[in-house]
Amino acid sequence: MRRNKARFGVTKPVGIAIFSALMLAMALIIGIHHNPLANPQDELTKKIIAIVIIAAAEIAFVLLYDKVTVLPVELWMNRHLIWKLAKNDFKKRYAGSYLGAVWAMVQPVVTVIMYYIVFDVIMGASDQVGARATNIPYVLFLTAGLVPWFYFTEALNNGTQALIEYSYLVKKVVFKISILPIIKVIAATFIHIFFVIIMMVIAAIYGFYPTVYTIQIVYYSACTFIFVLALCYSTCAIMVFFKDIAQIINILLQIGMWATPILWNVSAFDPKIQSYVKINPLVYIVEGYRSAICERQWFFEDFYSTMYFWIFTVVLFGIGCLIFKRLKPHFADVL
Repeated sequence: MRRNKARFGVTKPVGIAIFSALMLAMALIIGIHHNPLANPQDELTKKIIAIVIIAAAEIAFVLLYDKVTVLPVELWMNRHLIWKLAKNDFKKRYAGSYLGAVWAMVQPVVTVIMYYIVFDVIMGASDQVGARATNIPYVLFLTAGLVPWFYFTEALNNGTQALIEYSYLVKKVVFKISILPIIKVIAATFIHIFFVIIMMVIAAIYGFYPTVYTIQIVYYSACTFIFVLALCYSTCAIMVFFKDIAQIINILLQIGMWATPILWNVSAFDPKIQSYVKINPLVYIVEGYRSAICERQWFFEDFYSTMYFWIFTVVLFGIGCLIFKRLKPHFADVL
């Protein structure tokens, strides 16, 4: 797309102005916000770090405008094709088996049951990991943590393999290969919707019926979608040249399973340890799912975690766009 051509219906100066206004508004909100319960020194440090990152993102966006915006534009222009291919990808994955998509749901359900039996029924470890402190039944506590984790892992693994799996499309000059990772993430979303329903049924069984706060599951699902998509644009591009990254990701996911508060409650630890744990963006998502199901709290009430997550995700998405665009001309030669 030519540089002087409008994107999303706006010219480059207007696009930069809109982004700058959003960044300025975010910086002002962070600067003005005050949490009376927070340590003043820690709060000041968080504000300084956030504003520095926002300023750096603004400078990078202005300097790399054409490179950063080309990917979102391609996704938007091909949104109808993306939806069609995502549905086909989901159907194709289970074609030929008698139970079809049921197999995609069996393994996670069995995993939840096994974790519950081992940690709660047999070992009674839910008290030790602090799950009881939340006054939430451990099976619900566990399910609310595993549902977003399964979504993240499946989307990341499949998205990383997108260019390899669709190598015949990558070699076509006229095909927009930038849509391939998002196709995989959307296909994973179909299974995720099923598990969200299962989670809500389990919650209702234990007396946690849907409320207005439950709608936040849509928000946290969108958080997971955008975060994993940002990762996939980097990993799928690197995967073409460095196949070992798939094994590295599997190892990191195994570590991440225990580093993320899925089986344990982060609030049961010392505040300093909590600060280190919350560096992991998935903590925001997992805790958000539990809050949407079992608590009466809006996502924006956890102000700094929300700001941190979105700043981190936007920066990660920008990096993914740059890596994908830089390596894109060489995909067809390697595949």
